Amino acid sequence: MSAGDAALGISWRRAGKTRPILIGCAVLLVITFVASLAIGPVVIAPEKVVSILYDAMFHGRPTSGVDMRDAVVLLDIRLPRAVLAAIVGAALAVAGALLQGIFRNPLADPGLVGVSPGAALAAVAWIVFGGTIAHHLPQFLVSHALSFAAFVGSLVAIFLLHRLATYEGRTSVANLLFAGIALGALASAGTGLIIFVASDLQLREFTFWTLGSLGAATWPRVILALPFTVILIGGALWLARGLDTLALGEAEAFHTGINVERMKRAAIVIVAAGVGAAVAVSGIIGFVGLVVPHLLRLTAGPSHKSLIIGSALLGAALLTGSDIFARTAASPAELPIGIVTAFIGAPFFIWLLRQNRRSFG
Repeated sequence: MSAGDAALGISWRRAGKTRPILIGCAVLLVITFVASLAIGPVVIAPEKVVSILYDAMFHGRPTSGVDMRDAVVLLDIRLPRAVLAAIVGAALAVAGALLQGIFRNPLADPGLVGVSPGAALAAVAWIVFGGTIAHHLPQFLVSHALSFAAFVGSLVAIFLLHRLATYEGRTSVANLLFAGIALGALASAGTGLIIFVASDLQLREFTFWTLGSLGAATWPRVILALPFTVILIGGALWLARGLDTLALGEAEAFHTGINVERMKRAAIVIVAAGVGAAVAVSGIIGFVGLVVPHLLRLTAGPSHKSLIIGSALLGAALLTGSDIFARTAASPAELPIGIVTAFIGAPFFIWLLRQNRRSFG
């Protein structure tokens, strides 16, 4: 058997192993999405959910046989929230997969590059000081000012990170890691300083935002996050082949004709845009970008194309399912979704550290 035939056989075996996992992730996403629309203070039967969605898509309005209360609850409240949960979950998981590929480290996470602390600093600055300039801004901008401030903060953080980690046109992964930690610490210090002068009401608003929430989900927020998530997933798929080669080492990737520095810069930019948009519309939600890619890598193998597709599907399903729990566990109150993902992710992170302790020893 030739080397080419052997490689083809390996490729087919991997495809045979990966395809059922991706199909399973897609089925899980459909189940959690429909459950998210059905479950709540007003329970809507799954068949009624499908009927309302069908009428809304093809007739523009529910039929006369549908309870209008159910239609309003589903289309105006639960549907944008479920769609936003899927978008944010996909963005965070794909960003984690991309960063783990660039860093060649399974412990890499979107928070590692300082995006979340930068967004948090800008958000708390707007919460505390934004009222003084809000009356000078158009109303449509004021209503989305917190999200816009968080997004700008994330972009500024990633710009500074890239400047600090790049020397003579080369971006060092080690410097990227250390610069991300330093910028995160600096942003957290600035956030703490602003919180020191915040009122109790402002402090409560910021605290809830830092724990993550999808309670303010609206279609404008969906429209804000969707393009950046599409760019992130599309860009990650475009970089997938290069990431597979990079896993062998930077020198090997360079000798195969891959521009490693350009790939690093592209990955950093699209991660910043995708995660920045996700943080802007939902607050800070941790561990999704850590748990999902690594779990898929353990089950489906290291191929980044499959990993990215699976991460988008499983990340969306994980956050949609977590949102169901956040809405119902303490009803009529609502848990911050970041608490739910932390309870899922922290034990997994501890297990991951134990599995990799020899690497860090």
